[in-house]
Amino acid sequence: MGGFTSIWHWVIVLLVIVLLFGAKKIPELAKGLGSGIKNFKKAVKDDEEEAKNEPKTLDAQVAQTKVHETSEIKSKQES
Repeated sequence: MGGFTSIWHWVIVLLVIVLLFGAKKIPELAKGLGSGIKNFKKAVKDDEEEAKNEPKTLDAQVAQTKVHETSEIKSKQES
């Protein structure tokens, strides 16, 4: 008697959903759920790309700082 393994359980669940929301509202709910999942996946993908690009940006900043510091040291030594 564990879980929703019987087809009759699913039939009852679907009937309750239809009674609660109505047959016309179900496609709208499914569309909203689908777009929500799509937006979530896009956000995760964007965050992963941003995380990949972030270390490169930090490395570039460190390199630029080192070049700036080196040029300052050389200019002080020349003076």
